[in-house]
Amino acid sequence: MTSSIAPVTRDWEGLTIPTAGTYLLDAAHRRVGFVARHMMVSKVRGEFADATAVITVAEDPAQSSVSATIQAGSINTNQADRDAHLRSAEFLDAESFPTLEFRSTGVKSRDGNEFVLAGELTIKGVTRTVDLEVEFEGVGRSPFGQDIFGFSASTEIDREDFGLTWNVALETGGVLVGKKIKIEIEGEAVRQA
Repeated sequence: MTSSIAPVTRDWEGLTIPTAGTYLLDAAHRRVGFVARHMMVSKVRGEFADATAVITVAEDPAQSSVSATIQAGSINTNQADRDAHLRSAEFLDAESFPTLEFRSTGVKSRDGNEFVLAGELTIKGVTRTVDLEVEFEGVGRSPFGQDIFGFSASTEIDREDFGLTWNVALETGGVLVGKKIKIEIEGEAVRQA
């Protein structure tokens, strides 16, 4: 007797990867976060509570693609006044630019389970190229019969490249908010029927 369940995985250059198909970012298993320097001496961490992504795993894995949308108004640093400022026109201007967008343009390189995903990031109406360093975390089938895979990704951007230039000079030298922002993403993607 043969099983009618389609395979969840396939081998590609020594790596076990998901079969081709369309996957959605699982809202219950994801974090779209960031880290910024504060007063040149510490780090502030935050995240966007509302983010979606469509990941198309191609037959040729090197042709796979990602399209993601982040709701600017969902920014959360666990400090209400700071969050309101970040949503304002001095930063994200969430009212005029309600989303941040990412569209991949290609897989640039690979080493084991690590990839570089090239793409275009749009913040506040400004689009710049970015490279996401992606680590493929594994693939499987959940107890609920869903085909899933996990990943983490990171990159660093200069916020001023996207028109996010607000700052305050400090008496001791330096500025209130660092220019470099580290983006950190972790998640699971679920195959769509």
